[in-house]
Amino acid sequence: MSLSFLEPRNGRSTADVVKFALWPLAIMTVINRVVIKAVNGDITNDFNPVYNAALAFLNRQPVYTANFDSVDPHYLYQPSATMLLSPLAVIDPERSRWLFIIASTVAILVALYILLRIFGFRLDSVAAPALLLAAFVSETVTNTLVFTNFNGFVLLGEVAFIGFLLQRKDLSAGVAMGLTLAIKPMLAPLLLLPLMTRQWKVFVTSIAVPVVMMAIAWPLSVDPMDFIDRTLPYLLQTRDYFNSAVVGNGLYYGIPDLLLLAIRVVLGVMVLVSLWLLYRYCREDRLFFFATASGLILTAHWLLGSLGQMYYSMMLFPLLMTVVLKNSLIRNWPAWLAIYGFMNADRWLSGRFVETGRALDYMRTTFGWSLLIIVIFAVLIGRYVAARKDGRLDDGIEPDYLLEDSRAAKTTKTG
Repeated sequence: MSLSFLEPRNGRSTADVVKFALWPLAIMTVINRVVIKAVNGDITNDFNPVYNAALAFLNRQPVYTANFDSVDPHYLYQPSATMLLSPLAVIDPERSRWLFIIASTVAILVALYILLRIFGFRLDSVAAPALLLAAFVSETVTNTLVFTNFNGFVLLGEVAFIGFLLQRKDLSAGVAMGLTLAIKPMLAPLLLLPLMTRQWKVFVTSIAVPVVMMAIAWPLSVDPMDFIDRTLPYLLQTRDYFNSAVVGNGLYYGIPDLLLLAIRVVLGVMVLVSLWLLYRYCREDRLFFFATASGLILTAHWLLGSLGQMYYSMMLFPLLMTVVLKNSLIRNWPAWLAIYGFMNADRWLSGRFVETGRALDYMRTTFGWSLLIIVIFAVLIGRYVAARKDGRLDDGIEPDYLLEDSRAAKTTKTG
């Protein structure tokens, strides 16, 4: 048997070598996360409440019966989600959970592939194994699979939504968004994107799909009004556990309300200014605009709203992929310090430095999201000030070297 395929060849590029190194690392990491960590599970189990709700729905029993005084995972989805997820309870809980893990993994893999294609990469590029490894080694993908929640499908809906927006397939973009809203309305703030780009048809299907699903599910549910009377008020409350939002950690540590309000206002102003600069000067670069603005909007939603959990950060993958773009706002070390805070699975609990370790572990997501907003704001303001000083705002706020590259490309074409 010849082992010549293992022998390096002269002229093989560094990219090829990196691919050969990354693919086995990425594939084995995926297998570990799915077959070992996810199947093993954890104390936190987001699947059980969903399965029990689906089983109750199929048996015409009340669904919204959770005891909100406990810190166990609760069933918080609307009736349309209960109907759409009810097939989970057709088989026994263990096999159903395994199938859900497989389906969630497939959804994440498809989302990553679409993300690659959106940014112009193929499976034979270095970016493919790098993205796969980075995604599955992260806390957000790991715990999404281990806790067995719906976020993998939400990621697929988000990436499909952005992909259809870029192609101007507005009705399809609305369907992708509407399906996620019918189950988990996490992505609702992203409807600001088609609003800013005046892609009005998106709203037709993004609103129609969840409305139709709810209209079908409502009469099929035994206790739909309990979702309004019991569950919805709970969703609007701020809890002081498993909550990385500013107000969540503020409640946990007893920070004065006035200080929390001031923090939220300052960060909120940064977000609004950043969104205005992106809209005013960057929306013609649609890939950069959609990927960057989507990440900024969602980060603000979790950080400044009533609930933000670390594994939500999966929805920031489009923003993180902008690092491959020359005009990316995250090509700097503070941005990746922020990303470490909300993506890395490291634990900072310490037996020697108990209080410091606990604070670092509990607050790192909050700090990471906050720093990301600050970095995006600072880079955009810096670009705006430099462009205004040079009198080139009419050409946008891209850095000088990017404008020079653009002019050189135009000169080459005309020449």
